[in-house]
Amino acid sequence: MREDLLLFNSIVEELLKQEQENPVSIPIKAKELYNKLDLSLADDPCINEEFTKVLKDLVSKTPRTASNRFFNQLWGGRNSKAVLGDLLAVMLNTSMATYKVAGPQIGIEKEIIAQICKLIGYNNNSDGTFPVGGSMGNFMALIMARDKKDLEIRNNGLSKKMIAYTSSESHYSNAKNMSFSGLGRHNLHYINCNEKGEMIPKNLEEKIKEDIANGFVPFYVNATAGTTVLGAFDPVKELSNICKKYKIWLHVDGAYQGAVIFSSKYKHLLEGIENSDSFSFNAHKMLGTPLTCSILLIKDKKHLFNSFNNTADYLYQTDLDDYNLGKTSFQCGRRNDALKFWTLWKAVGTNGLANIVEHLFETSKIARNYVRNNSNYTLYSFNNSLSVCFNYKDYDAIDLCTKLYESQKLLVGYGSFKGEAFVRLVTINAENKETDILNFFNILEDFVRKNENLIRKKK
Repeated sequence: MREDLLLFNSIVEELLKQEQENPVSIPIKAKELYNKLDLSLADDPCINEEFTKVLKDLVSKTPRTASNRFFNQLWGGRNSKAVLGDLLAVMLNTSMATYKVAGPQIGIEKEIIAQICKLIGYNNNSDGTFPVGGSMGNFMALIMARDKKDLEIRNNGLSKKMIAYTSSESHYSNAKNMSFSGLGRHNLHYINCNEKGEMIPKNLEEKIKEDIANGFVPFYVNATAGTTVLGAFDPVKELSNICKKYKIWLHVDGAYQGAVIFSSKYKHLLEGIENSDSFSFNAHKMLGTPLTCSILLIKDKKHLFNSFNNTADYLYQTDLDDYNLGKTSFQCGRRNDALKFWTLWKAVGTNGLANIVEHLFETSKIARNYVRNNSNYTLYSFNNSLSVCFNYKDYDAIDLCTKLYESQKLLVGYGSFKGEAFVRLVTINAENKETDILNFFNILEDFVRKNENLIRKKK
């Protein structure tokens, strides 16, 4: 073990150096992957020198998501205190299903959940869990909403056509979850959004009334706190009033930007969150913990037990149900995703988490202002979002992003809204400073200037 830890340290040192010197790794086309890297598994062992060489080669050719040139996805950067917690979780190798196995690690998860419930205004009857990702958090909320509407579904299956609602800009997991649950993709009704990408409450209520008139059973509304493209916030307060009126479960999917709850300056973006039935967010996005670190909060903890508890005497053998977390989670052998968030929170405090959130919004403001003040750019996104969406001159956004990636200049993605494609700059790396944001634009412009004949124009 000590020898392998020394090897680990040497590989990490080399990785950190590469991130500084070559922030974007050499991309490998999928069809060339097995020719470029030795990924083979064989009957005979790989000797030490060869094993070390293969590992270093693998790491060096993996995309560098912590570098200051990575703006592609809804995570980025690397917080050292959170990494420390994740490494310790690997070494401890506990399962968070039972107190007997995890001991004080259970207390860490429960403390995080209790503090967040307090932050969002849930009462003392609330609870939560750490699902394996934002998609799973949405799935668990959907199942609880279904069971609250008709608890006998757990045993007898569906007997009525049940309808769920989400915005046309929401995460794709909503459709998958309707399929997984047996509720059916066609029973997920998409609600139109305004020009900012926010769900329109009036359209939601009209659709609910129509479905009730047709004899269907509306049971679930998924609101989004940070849509995946524009980073828009659905109006939770207005939606909660509608859900209360028609006795429908309201879940707020804050996977992307739900961490605004830690900032008094930006918490207003989730006004009305205390009236939701469930809320989820990913600490591995805005707060920079290693993947994955997703938290699901429930206003009334009985729904977690109703939907996910199952007798297992061979497993739950000591202590109280509240400390045997497998009774309120989807899976049993669940790794400890709480420790990395706890080490971060413990190290910087709630005020430190607020500083991280507010710094991210400051960097997004820097990027938006640059786009607004430069006539060569067209801005498509709005304030209070970490997604800065734009087009540069008349170049095709998809081709521009692809060529920037292939040339090892920038790793940035693209998106579209109402038929318009654009570059989507995600300002979610808390390690980035103003110089890193401005450098992004300098690199893009310099690349276009040198390669303008190779980049497609918009049709």
